[in-house]
Amino acid sequence: MWRWRYVSGRQLDGFRRYKYSAVDTNPLSVYIMQPIWNKIIKIVPLWIAPNLLTFSGFVMILVNYFLISFYDWDYTASGTSPGLVPTWVWLFSAFTTFCAYALDSIDGKHARRTQSSTPLGELFDHGLDSWATSIFVLSFFSVCSRDNGKTGVSVYTMYIYLSIVLFNFMCSHWEKYNTGVLFLPWGYDISQVVLIAAYLLTGAVGVEVWQKPLLFGYYITDALVILLIGFSVFLSFPQTLYNIHRAHLKKTLKNDSLYEGLLPLVSPLLLFILLTVWVVLSPGNILAKQPRLFLWMVGVAFSNVICKVIICQMSSTRPELFHWFLFPLALVVYAAISGLLGWMEEAVLAVFTVLVTAAHVHYGVCVGRQLSEHLNIYIFSLKKRVQE
Repeated sequence: MWRWRYVSGRQLDGFRRYKYSAVDTNPLSVYIMQPIWNKIIKIVPLWIAPNLLTFSGFVMILVNYFLISFYDWDYTASGTSPGLVPTWVWLFSAFTTFCAYALDSIDGKHARRTQSSTPLGELFDHGLDSWATSIFVLSFFSVCSRDNGKTGVSVYTMYIYLSIVLFNFMCSHWEKYNTGVLFLPWGYDISQVVLIAAYLLTGAVGVEVWQKPLLFGYYITDALVILLIGFSVFLSFPQTLYNIHRAHLKKTLKNDSLYEGLLPLVSPLLLFILLTVWVVLSPGNILAKQPRLFLWMVGVAFSNVICKVIICQMSSTRPELFHWFLFPLALVVYAAISGLLGWMEEAVLAVFTVLVTAAHVHYGVCVGRQLSEHLNIYIFSLKKRVQE
């Protein structure tokens, strides 16, 4: 069951030749956070595997998400019952977010420190990041609260907000697919600091602070959405295009043809088109009825699609034109918007979400095992494998 070989022989050979290249120009990261991480890394025992740090941070994100979900399944607690989510939960959220942020920031440093940097470590890190990106956002929505007629954020705004964040993540790896260099996005460090500050603020003064106008009738959530959209439209995406254009001028692009360069975008864009069609045309208004379930499914599906892009980018191979998730999703969307599902739409969403999540976990475990065997290393240990 766990021996499925998702990675082709050509891709495995590509991983052998892979060399990591990244550029970090974010002042917040370079001048403030990196000195902090350099101090924290010194207390990490040398026998701990870097991937163990990465996975521990991801587990903390999951624990925090499920804890918040327990108190606020439908994103209404902060708006209709401000005291329903205990204060300690928000403080715990700040703690777990900081720990996950720290562990994700020091795992690479620890790998270089223990001379255990491998392509598997980078794939493990970025693969979990692709999933964690949506989980961070979905946890934060509980702070904002769902629209209750007076305050809060509509479920459609939540969907757009999540889509923009995932789009930014996709652009970073599409950029690396074409340039061979990962230009670390400025938004990551800024978003983590904002999340931690938001949880601390909520724990200190209560969720009511999000329900009061900040300035000129606008709420804090409005300001965050405006900043996110502005950051994406005027900084993140233009920077991606500029870096690709600069690589083209220097003749260092990894893909000369326009088709090859745009190929990694096809499946992610089709994924969001199908999901948006379901959201807009759902007869039962599925997003309004099951926002947490639907948005979780969006994040998992995106993570699997982008993981395949990351593997192709690292192994210098061509990504598939259509990800297999698109076909069952298209059938479900058609059945939903045509009315065939009727009252079963929510149940089908639940089953589909479980299957997508199980498929993604299976994919991650199998890819990890396959690469660890190919590279003769263990995922969570610094010991070398004994070759059979």
